Amino acid sequence: MIFLQITFWASLLAIGATYVGYPLILVVTRPLRRRHAIDESLTPSVTLVISAYNEAAVIREKIENALSLDYPSDRLQVMVISDESDDGTDDIVREYADRGVSLCRQVPRQGKSMGLTRFVPEIDSEITVFSDANSIYEPDAIHKLVRHFADPKVGFTVGHQRYYDDQTQTTESESLYWRYETFLKTEECQLTSVVCGDGAIYAIRSELFEPLRADDINDFYLPLRIVVRGYRGIFDPEAVCYEQTAEDFQGEFRRKVRIVNRSLTAVRRVPQALNPFCVGLFSLQLLIHKVIRWFVPFFMIAVLVTNVLLLRHHVVYQVLFAGQMGCYVLALLHIVPGLNRLKLTYVPYYFCLINYAAFRGVIGCLTGRRISTWQPERTPEQEASAVASAPSVATAAKDSPL
Repeated sequence: MIFLQITFWASLLAIGATYVGYPLILVVTRPLRRRHAIDESLTPSVTLVISAYNEAAVIREKIENALSLDYPSDRLQVMVISDESDDGTDDIVREYADRGVSLCRQVPRQGKSMGLTRFVPEIDSEITVFSDANSIYEPDAIHKLVRHFADPKVGFTVGHQRYYDDQTQTTESESLYWRYETFLKTEECQLTSVVCGDGAIYAIRSELFEPLRADDINDFYLPLRIVVRGYRGIFDPEAVCYEQTAEDFQGEFRRKVRIVNRSLTAVRRVPQALNPFCVGLFSLQLLIHKVIRWFVPFFMIAVLVTNVLLLRHHVVYQVLFAGQMGCYVLALLHIVPGLNRLKLTYVPYYFCLINYAAFRGVIGCLTGRRISTWQPERTPEQEASAVASAPSVATAAKDSPL
């Protein structure tokens, strides 16, 4: 009985610490915030690296967007790394050769990380900005990213990825999640460092780039390595890019599985990032914000199983069990035609879905399943429509995330 009670309350505490306790810790520790230098006039040499695989539907708009950014043209280079695209992507990129856009073609296809490992060392600029082919930048995005490098202890900066306002359930659910993430990033980077990058928009000092393995997730592995080397990362909510979510919940599920699988692999590759004697409070941030969250589905299972076994021992367990069942029933109602349009059903459904994805990602990582290449979670029609609506307001508004 004691074992069951300890398991139940410890698991419930872990879940609560992840979603409620951690944000409160960040708020309480605001007096410990670290300031850093910002220079609005800073214009270091920059190379914008665009990773692409079969992006013919969007690559032209992406390049046009890159060339129109409000940044000195003599200080900005554009590099497109094509992972053996065979849909005409490379032909479109070559059209911009006379405007300074370079095409780096990787053959055979080996995945994004291997493409970066092969071509990024050739960059001679001070700063490297990483982006995806479907990420459309605000004109001042690069200016906002590089201004933080006035502080020599800043090793990387992360921008704010926002979603097009297409009013789909996937976009609305992801937007709620992203607002929560934005709050955490804003708070934690002022305490020590933002925990990870964002493949759509983040920058590093070029000298800090390190070779990647095929299964490394570059926007998680590289920031961890940079923090371990004594630098910090800054999240700038004003450095904005727009992107489209996956077409449906299934696409979002597959994306989350990949992210958790590869991110946990990154943490296992950089164990020093969990060592408080090496990185200080950052280790706590990484542990709660990421690692414990990835294991939340296991805690959810433990809470449910032990709750059933403790039902007859106290009314508290009966109330908590009823609450759990209520949430799961609402999630299941999402599959009922007509009810799946209600936020009351698709938010619990999305919560269960991302935790099941985390479960799959963790199991895959621990059993040796590695993911290095994949298909984009979007259709050409969806991307073309998204790019056309780039100036519209995105769902993740700039107001307070909580």
